Amino acid sequence: MAGPSSSTIRCAAISTRGAAEGVVQALFGECPAGVPRKGIWDLRTHFPADMLKAMHALFFLISLALSSSVAVGQASTTAPAFDVASVKPSQRLVGPDYNNQLTYSPTGITARNVTLKRLVAEAYHLQLNQVLGPSWLDKNEYDIDARAAGVSTREQMALMLRSLVAERFKLTQHSEMREMRVYELVIGKSGSKIRPMSDGETAAAGAGFHFHGDLRQFADLLSVQLSIPAPDNPSEPARASASPISVLDKTGLPGIFDFSVDIHPELGTDMFASWQRALEDQLGLRIESRKGNVAVLVVDEAARIPTEN
Repeated sequence: MAGPSSSTIRCAAISTRGAAEGVVQALFGECPAGVPRKGIWDLRTHFPADMLKAMHALFFLISLALSSSVAVGQASTTAPAFDVASVKPSQRLVGPDYNNQLTYSPTGITARNVTLKRLVAEAYHLQLNQVLGPSWLDKNEYDIDARAAGVSTREQMALMLRSLVAERFKLTQHSEMREMRVYELVIGKSGSKIRPMSDGETAAAGAGFHFHGDLRQFADLLSVQLSIPAPDNPSEPARASASPISVLDKTGLPGIFDFSVDIHPELGTDMFASWQRALEDQLGLRIESRKGNVAVLVVDEAARIPTEN
């Protein structure tokens, strides 16, 4: 098979959004918006779909590595950080049923009995199951009070949280792609039946299963709920699996939501079936199952005891 000449693999201009993105666009026959194509050799007509998927994953990692190196280069001078932060081990452990209580305000973050796994997931906008590392990451619990110099967005606080965990926990990490089975939370065929809370709106707990937070957090909660098997005895609560399948938020719905779901365990029916029905009927959402490459963050090293405040 004849390869492309150096003159055919090009766009009329280089994407200003980054060298790695420009490489991917050129190789996959895509130019940035407003840039004319000039005889691009389209790989989609020369390679099978499986090979293209692998190449997409490879170029994702290249792009991630390049962007990470840029971030590292800028970290010494421009990395956002909280103005004041207290990080210390929790005096009393409460366990997975009650831990990871994390609250955002316009000027900071307050966390009680939060695990380092949850902190990393929040900092990098990942689901809990996309954060891998030593087993204590989701067992040790910490209390955090962090305040910014002024009003900040959630995106800005996420960057501050990255700086905080890197500094206080001496965290080092890397990103990679892994093939795994996942569930995706998507909008149902009839459309979403929920809306984000408006500014100043007060949360009102209703009957049934109450939730308050963003849909990425809801997806994390569903990951545990969907692993609960069908109950055999109505007088004994069923327990979640030790290795729940990741649920990824693919709804594209931003904001903070507050809603209740009327859901009850049924004999002979697992929670996946119960939740699938409740999501579609009450929230206008649904769960889809797939297997594919998923970006994960691997914690290489981290200190169990954070440094002094």
